[in-house]
Amino acid sequence: MLNLDTHILLYALTGDLTRREASLLSGDAWSISAIVLWEISKLSQLGRIEADLDHPELVRTLARIQTWPLTLEVCRAIQTLDFKGDPADEIIGATSIVHRIPLVTRDRQIRRSKRIPLAL
Repeated sequence: MLNLDTHILLYALTGDLTRREASLLSGDAWSISAIVLWEISKLSQLGRIEADLDHPELVRTLARIQTWPLTLEVCRAIQTLDFKGDPADEIIGATSIVHRIPLVTRDRQIRRSKRIPLAL
């Protein structure tokens, strides 16, 4: 199973994945942190993306993937991160740590982390 950050999920929906990302995603089940849903909602509200949580392709995709809740354990793991950044990114990274699932992300700051398991 893979944990997708918000932009990777959106790129998957729009066909904007790199070859490496597409290869990774084609070979494994997907999951997301619940904060990804909030980010998509905010990005839509701010007009930064066209899709919203009612977009048919997004609805179909979300029905097939695991959504990890924000838990006390995830919040504790945030304190162990070796980067400080956007709170949503911290939650997404901590979710990968807690559930021991590789994260797929393009975020350079997260990719430099020695704590977060990354899909390579």
